[in-house]
Amino acid sequence: MGSEQDAERLVRDFCAAFAKHDAEAVRPFFTDDVVYHNIPMDPAVGIDAAVGFLAGFLAMCDRMEFDIKHLAASGDVVLTERVDTFYMGDVVAPLPVMGVFELRDGKISAWRDYFDMAQATKALGGG
Repeated sequence: MGSEQDAERLVRDFCAAFAKHDAEAVRPFFTDDVVYHNIPMDPAVGIDAAVGFLAGFLAMCDRMEFDIKHLAASGDVVLTERVDTFYMGDVVAPLPVMGVFELRDGKISAWRDYFDMAQATKALGGG
């Protein structure tokens, strides 16, 4: 892809794009065969499945922000420790997340997020 600085910039720009609250805004960051996997759930395979999953996710909230606490890049792999915050009316639901991004040809080819599903369910109003 290029330098680790390029990899870091790509992932930072990708995370910042969620502020647009439009799943299509992140489509250009993905390879056509991207695999997006929220580890507690089944993976979304392919760009249309990944963007579709994100569209459904974004529809659950008024807005969403990714706050990167730490980021490490090594070659074409970028690790992020984040707090993803969901805003739903009067509810503000921060969720700690560890993310792994694998890059190929300047795009994200794999994205895995690790988080506590029970904490996510509770934060998002499921109990």
